[in-house]
Amino acid sequence: MHSAISLSVAAPFPAAGARSDAFPLAGGLRPAGIRFCGLRREALGLRRLRSPATGRIPPAPRGGSRGRSRAAAAAAAGAGNGSPASGFDYDLVIIGAGVGGHGAAVHAVENGLKTAIIEGDIVGGTCVNRGCVPSKALLAVSGRMRELHDEHHLKSLGLKVSSPGYDRQGVADHANNLVSNIRSNLTNSMKALGVDILTGVGTVVGTQKVRYGKVGLPDKEITARDIIIATGSVPFVPNGIEIDGKTVFTSDHALKLEWVPDWIAIVGSGYIGLEFSDVYTALGSELNFSLSLANLIGQVTFVEALDQLMPGFDPEIGKLAQRILINPRKIDYHTGVFAKKITPAKDGKPVLIELIDAKTKEPKDTLEVDAALIATGRAPFTKGLGLENINVVTQRGFVPVDERMRVMDANGNLVPHLYCIGDANGKLMLAHAASAQGISVVEQLCGRDNVLNHLSVPAACFTHPEISMVGLTEPQAREKAEKEGFEISVAKTSFKANTKALAENEGEGFAKLIYRPDTGEILGVHILGLHAADLIHEASNAIALGTRLQDLKVAVHAHPTLSEVLDELFKSTKVNAAVSRSINEPVAA
Repeated sequence: MHSAISLSVAAPFPAAGARSDAFPLAGGLRPAGIRFCGLRREALGLRRLRSPATGRIPPAPRGGSRGRSRAAAAAAAGAGNGSPASGFDYDLVIIGAGVGGHGAAVHAVENGLKTAIIEGDIVGGTCVNRGCVPSKALLAVSGRMRELHDEHHLKSLGLKVSSPGYDRQGVADHANNLVSNIRSNLTNSMKALGVDILTGVGTVVGTQKVRYGKVGLPDKEITARDIIIATGSVPFVPNGIEIDGKTVFTSDHALKLEWVPDWIAIVGSGYIGLEFSDVYTALGSELNFSLSLANLIGQVTFVEALDQLMPGFDPEIGKLAQRILINPRKIDYHTGVFAKKITPAKDGKPVLIELIDAKTKEPKDTLEVDAALIATGRAPFTKGLGLENINVVTQRGFVPVDERMRVMDANGNLVPHLYCIGDANGKLMLAHAASAQGISVVEQLCGRDNVLNHLSVPAACFTHPEISMVGLTEPQAREKAEKEGFEISVAKTSFKANTKALAENEGEGFAKLIYRPDTGEILGVHILGLHAADLIHEASNAIALGTRLQDLKVAVHAHPTLSEVLDELFKSTKVNAAVSRSINEPVAA
């Protein structure tokens, strides 16, 4: 799941890598690596076609000649899960079957590595079971409800809708069914590709050695040439907050939608908090579903430790988001305060929230609400991994790694054959970042050096309208420019100038590009508007591939489409035309 950039308790917000492979098919090529939130197309029930001659799944073509030969890797992948390196049970063992572990496992098998994945809970991890997937189901409903209740918008399009409502259990079932389907397809896809799924809690007991097992059953021990830790994270709950799962709860509980409170306090205004504010203000009280929108929407109160809401966003985007997503809705907020103590509702009394000043720690206020959602970020799930067996000391729970995800011990030395990806290493707590890190590690194991540029990894907040971003914010870019001695420029454009947005009557939106005019290098892109989460990837891929604005300014976009928002943004930049358009050096990680 996405991770919150901002916390109300001074802890960092822990929150789709895209890769498109192709395999031969009569008459041409078909995409074989479509992803959903970092999941392979197989996880959506879309199977790769098998070769009519052999009945096997053809491996995707790979570059590079180091490590195993391409022919050997292809033969192994075609035969199933390959054969392990001499003296080991597996080439690769992955502890944790979330999005990161899944991405690494599938890529490893495709490259001929005999692979096992250990999962102590259920396949899919946070993203599939308690994060990205179910939250998008709820947000899909909240988006429809907003549209159906926006009489002004509907009237402008010539539409009439009477008394729209919703069934809470039906909405919850939609989310639960989606989770079940994706989890089942994810599990079946790994089995079909030959990944061995081992059930139990995994522990590193020594170099290239893992033990796993269930409570009450004998443990089993296996060996692997390489090991990847991909255990993810759990909701972070600050001291003083009592969770009962009913009236005071985390996103894990909220996604079940067991009830819709009339008034809810959300502690934390990062991605998680902002998305849930969208859900609760759209759905409101389930008892009021037949009333007008003014009566339907629920009351939300944000509690934020920093002096402004959404402090992790680019400041300009944050201000616009507050004007569009906060101010017009039944949302109020307290900034610069900590929730020192939260007591669940009981004996007819409401939830009590004691607020103190974030700086002076003096008492500020006491809130009485129907429920409280704790959206203060996520904490790494790394206890019980046996890291002490290999002299690894976590840092605030995170496993220390280098830029290649190689684990480092207490002395700063690399631990041979051990890697850590995803939320557990804390580099970038997003599901698709975990998947990208996993693929990067497998590339290294196959002899192809690979370093993921984390500045090219996009992020999105699926509110209505959406927010997306990649790279640096403007303050971060200015700080970098001052330190390294170069100038930056900023280009901006509005959705009001986009034909497709106006046709949808969704002209309220904004896009911003931060770049180097001397080289044409993109430093950051931020979007708020219709389908912003889909639009960001053109900028993300440009950063990843090192594509300069000199090239992007002459690229072609279909008309009329929302993609022209980015087209206008690129064309409005003023870059050094003397710089050769052939420059395509990758941006440093």
